[in-house]
Amino acid sequence: MSVLSVTVGIDVAKAHVDVFVLGTKSDAKRLNNDAEGHSALAASLLPLDVELVVMEATGGYEAALACALQAAGLPVAVVNPRQARDFAKSMGRLAKTDTVDARMLAELASVLVRREDLARFLRPLANEHQQWLAALVTRRRQLLSMLHSERQRLQITPKKLHASIETIVKAIKAQLDEIEGQMVGHVREHFGDLDRLLQSAAGIGPVASATMIAELPELGRLNRREIAALVGVAPIANDSGNKKGRRRVQGGRFEIRRVLYMATLTATRHNPAIKAFYERLKAAGKLPKVALVACMRKLLTTLNAMVRTGKPWDKSLHGT
Repeated sequence: MSVLSVTVGIDVAKAHVDVFVLGTKSDAKRLNNDAEGHSALAASLLPLDVELVVMEATGGYEAALACALQAAGLPVAVVNPRQARDFAKSMGRLAKTDTVDARMLAELASVLVRREDLARFLRPLANEHQQWLAALVTRRRQLLSMLHSERQRLQITPKKLHASIETIVKAIKAQLDEIEGQMVGHVREHFGDLDRLLQSAAGIGPVASATMIAELPELGRLNRREIAALVGVAPIANDSGNKKGRRRVQGGRFEIRRVLYMATLTATRHNPAIKAFYERLKAAGKLPKVALVACMRKLLTTLNAMVRTGKPWDKSLHGT
């Protein structure tokens, strides 16, 4: 990478995007967050030999733009908003406007592009099948949240209104069944081999498999340390001088971590290798929660290796 490398920061909103190009004399500009705006932006960036484009995850408003830029051959990293804000604070940028955020993201890109592990920040290009699966997984999650809320209301609502809540609960359950059916069918049709590979590991069911396929496309592309850090199950050191602080896990992709947690709970009961590992850690004095997180990491890194090699779960390699 040259000293004068070109990096781009994009602040994404629902209706528009603000773009700042670092390493050129161009000013910040604003484009519509639609197909026409995406095409215009890609066309303007291609001649600049861009090293990296960075944008924040904004609940889905960034997805179409990221895909459009990737399809044009530009390297795109979608970062956690907290990570971007922490970087801005470390650089003394306390003000927050769309233009300031775009410039800050371009500066973050200039740092990331120098990292040896840049690959773990780059977003794999999602095709239309993966985008639709991600939409189904997200909709299922929304319905589960709605169902949980209605059930909570049932406990504090007068009995005369229970019928109304139960009607909504019934409707949500029906929608859940329909969405899950679509999700399973879509996975079977377009990701059948990968789905069978993942589900060959006891503990990984249809929901966990579909969620990983949709929201963890880096699976099999990164090494075990990078994939653990990406999901947020890698212990982070907290040492200073002679002080040895307690290691913790934080950050990463919460939704993947939540699904992985449930899969690991099942695995500690029905997957002989994970169960033995869990019991061994507890026997060594580890707290149950610490042991469970270690099992999450072991299960994730094993799945990562399986996808990378294309080989299903092998009892002879992981114990019986």
